[in-house]
Amino acid sequence: MKFDRGKWVLIRIRFVGWCLTLLFVAVCCRDIYLQVIERAQLARIAERQYKRVVQLTPARGTIYDCNHSALAVSIDMDSCYAEPQNIEDLPGTCAKLAPLLGMSAGELAKKLETNRHFVWLQRRITPDLAKRINDLGLEGIGFVKETKRFYPNSELAAHVIGFTGLDPEGLNGIELKYDSSILGSNGYLVTERDALGRNIGIKGAFIQNASKGQDVTLTLDKNIQYIVEKELAKAVVSSRAKGGIAIVMEPQTGRVLALANYPNFNLNSFAEYPQSTLRDRAIADTFEPGSTFKIFLISGALEEKVIRPTDSFYCENGSYEIGGRTIHDTHHYGNLSVGEILKYSSNIGAAKIGARLGQERLSRYLKNFGFGERTGIDLPGEASGYLRDKSQWYGVDLATISFGQGVTASAIQLTAAVSAVANGGTLMKPYVVDQIVNQDGVVTHQFAPQPVRRVISPETARTVTRMMEGVTTEGGTGTNADVAGYLVAGKTGTAQKVDPITHTYSLDKRTASFIGFVPANNPRFTIAVIIDEPKTSPYGGVVAAPAFSAIALQSLCYYKVMPDQPVRRKDQCVVVKAEPPAATEAQTAEGTVIEGDGGAAMPNFSGMSMREVLRVMERRGINVKLIGSGRAQEQNPKPGQRIGPSDQVWVRFVPAA
Repeated sequence: MKFDRGKWVLIRIRFVGWCLTLLFVAVCCRDIYLQVIERAQLARIAERQYKRVVQLTPARGTIYDCNHSALAVSIDMDSCYAEPQNIEDLPGTCAKLAPLLGMSAGELAKKLETNRHFVWLQRRITPDLAKRINDLGLEGIGFVKETKRFYPNSELAAHVIGFTGLDPEGLNGIELKYDSSILGSNGYLVTERDALGRNIGIKGAFIQNASKGQDVTLTLDKNIQYIVEKELAKAVVSSRAKGGIAIVMEPQTGRVLALANYPNFNLNSFAEYPQSTLRDRAIADTFEPGSTFKIFLISGALEEKVIRPTDSFYCENGSYEIGGRTIHDTHHYGNLSVGEILKYSSNIGAAKIGARLGQERLSRYLKNFGFGERTGIDLPGEASGYLRDKSQWYGVDLATISFGQGVTASAIQLTAAVSAVANGGTLMKPYVVDQIVNQDGVVTHQFAPQPVRRVISPETARTVTRMMEGVTTEGGTGTNADVAGYLVAGKTGTAQKVDPITHTYSLDKRTASFIGFVPANNPRFTIAVIIDEPKTSPYGGVVAAPAFSAIALQSLCYYKVMPDQPVRRKDQCVVVKAEPPAATEAQTAEGTVIEGDGGAAMPNFSGMSMREVLRVMERRGINVKLIGSGRAQEQNPKPGQRIGPSDQVWVRFVPAA
């Protein structure tokens, strides 16, 4: 067979052509796969290669009181960072920068000797420190704006507002409960870099995708809150007590106007306080309510018609044996009417009313008043209290529970329960947030009064109210709670505390309380005052009732509620607001010291903007209450005057003309 060279060449050409065609088709398929199917994923990979993204803390929304006065704000501050790969003179940079950052040159060098492209040096630094670092002109050192949480009123409503961490996620109070609403979306520090991973330039850094969180308006009135905190502190200190709680609530709505704990803490430096001080004991702690429980016992007995207001009970001259135990009264009483049992706070009379009502009905009414379950208030960490099921009541339990022993409740539970009597018999859910508003001014959540259940009839509520009025009249246990010009309905409470070691009732530790509402004939406020372990007297009528009276009088005056009774004392109706009166008329320049007690000198804030005032405060390390908006016009203390530990420090702003 003769070899056909031309045919063989043609076969080879065709073979190579088919191979090239198949290779071209494969390349085209791969190109389509990469540019169409995998396009988004590869774009993200490429962006990560030429962009460096550092997450920044989001800005939180503002928290306001009911009058739109700011209680918590976010302010812009500089955070300092380094890009180690862009630092050419590491020893020289460390020698200059370390003293300003409060560390040694060796510590800073160790921090910067890393393969990482980005290192935080110090976050949220003062404007003065940022300027000093920037003036050094160091390569590889930059700044970015971050927000810091600031509380203009320092300690005011600290347990309600709560606080945040560095993140800044809410850690307590409203800051924690509504964290998802208040917290804004994250911002990002974005810098471009070359193929070798080197940042093209710090000055090219920018921030993207940051947005502020939603604003929250509370039901709290900061002026009522100030009154409550002031009077509670006075009561605790004067009675040498361990602590105290006070709450003011609108009985018809459940709106909490003030909620205070003592001891209190400064929100701007909360880390310096023990955990026990940070806990909101008005919500999270429970105690035996003592004789305040007689309100609910008598309400249930009247509603069930097992007693009438005119019924009389023999109170055994102060000593009564039941179920193997002896119940005592503080005085030797004979026959007392139902109203007198409440007025004189007879335990024996309460035990006999409880026996007539029975454990099944008493248990039902206590549960209907909200005991043994959480109120549902919009604050974190609420306790449910302790109320045993009626099947577990044995022996003397019915008698002791009738006057508030063997059961525990929180301060907010008691306040809500008494409010049910004040408003005509309906248990209302307490709440502290009025509305949530986004950055466009649109209300995203509006909270309204929420009835839980009807507990007693309006007729029963009116009858119990008349009996509670007797507590503050002559001969009653709560005469110190009397408010000049207004009818007061209330009840004292004195309860033994359980010793945590012996698990028996302590011989000397008591919880003293007074809770009531005013004016009795048209209640505006339900007020509860609880004093923990007072030393001067164990009785609520002695240590808690005066604080109730002072809070009630000032709150009524502030709300301009007209007196409905002749004034029996020389009390003056003085409206106390959160901002104190002006100090001396001395006007001095910043830094000049007026004679007075030791402490930091008050700077001259005159004419400054709020941001400028905040910067001075940060630099000086002082806490100042900010009032209004615009330019600073008034301040207390006056410029140059020493700031004492108990001084009220504030700056008032007015809009620029």
